[in-house]
Amino acid sequence: QVQVVESGGGLVQPGGSLRLSCAAIGFTLDYTASGWFRQAPGKEREGVSCISSSDGSTYYADSVKGRFTISRDNAKKTVYLQMNNLKPEDTGVYYCAVDIERSTCGKRWGTIRWGQGTQVTVSS
Repeated sequence: QVQVVESGGGLVQPGGSLRLSCAAIGFTLDYTASGWFRQAPGKEREGVSCISSSDGSTYYADSVKGRFTISRDNAKKTVYLQMNNLKPEDTGVYYCAVDIERSTCGKRWGTIRWGQGTQVTVSS
């Protein structure tokens, strides 16, 4: 069975940290671009970060640059998102996305396998 499974969400105070994990089950992350989207209540889903398998290049939304770090371990078939200095506006459901058509991050995505989402709440 092919699945994308996220973990690591939770409740954290402002300024705190969380690490999200995204595991690919039943397929390899080789030759894929992988990333994270998030959706806050009442807002559209937005791209947060992406990492390419082709050259290891990364992309970050301006709102998270300098605070979030994306990485991948192809042997473990897992993508990580380290989130530091979290702010209340980072609250939302975070979704892992694996583009099985493209190996390089770009403005457009191909065929995406989505995870089920993990809730991140930043609140005091």
